[in-house]
Amino acid sequence: MTAPILRRLSDLRALHSEWRREGARIGLVPTMGALHEGHLSLVAAAKAACDRVIVTIFVNPKQFNNAEDLAKYPRTELADAEKLAPYGVDAIYVPDPDQIYPEGYATTVSVTGLTDVMEGEFRPGHFDGVATVVAKLFLQSGADEAFFGEKDYQQLMVVTRMARDLDIPITVHGCATVREASGLAMSSRNMRLSPEALGKAGQLYPVLRELADQLQAGGRFDDILPAAKARLSEEGFGELEYLDLRCGETLAPLERADRPARLLVAVWLDGIRLIDNIAVDPV
Repeated sequence: MTAPILRRLSDLRALHSEWRREGARIGLVPTMGALHEGHLSLVAAAKAACDRVIVTIFVNPKQFNNAEDLAKYPRTELADAEKLAPYGVDAIYVPDPDQIYPEGYATTVSVTGLTDVMEGEFRPGHFDGVATVVAKLFLQSGADEAFFGEKDYQQLMVVTRMARDLDIPITVHGCATVREASGLAMSSRNMRLSPEALGKAGQLYPVLRELADQLQAGGRFDDILPAAKARLSEEGFGELEYLDLRCGETLAPLERADRPARLLVAVWLDGIRLIDNIAVDPV
């Protein structure tokens, strides 16, 4: 059965009040739609942990640096609702824009430090948009638990820190990245790749895995990085924005895997920007 689609905050809050009277624990899965198996894995995790589950669909203009990218972002609301039906979610919140950013809206939530590198460097203002909309969704939904994918690892760290710093009473869960058979991390943007580019994109994950293996064998990151960059170029990838080894807790740069770490990458292919990351266990 398809869950009700709510577009007004007042309707969401009325439902929330009813669930609170029942003593229900409420889970939230924030998305921008164009749902794939990665999103649905978050929904499954929320359903397993919570009595009631809200999935939000809102293409947030404040987190896009490029107007063309915003315009091209897939919008598939009806198909998304059909994909959610088997999971028995309790509400799909697709807020009208004025429910998130009403006339005269003038507030931005900004998380410093974690946002200065990688995505923050190449997409200025992006994380302000993310932190702002997620803070609003946390507060509007009144959820007890929220579920995010580890594919957007830096984003996961930012929203976790934001909720903690603002004393929003919600637990943020990071869920494992879901991948295609090739290893490519599932993403709504993948549907914009040509079949040929999809084949090439599958080579990104093996490059990360090889780097991780070399690091766990005691390798120094700066010594093994040039070969990884060369391989990406040989496989047909375009501009490499970053390929970093970072501390898994602070995002500080590392030379060796001497503590729990993450390899994180952003690279262009066929006009589409791909991001991915994998954990690297300490040596």
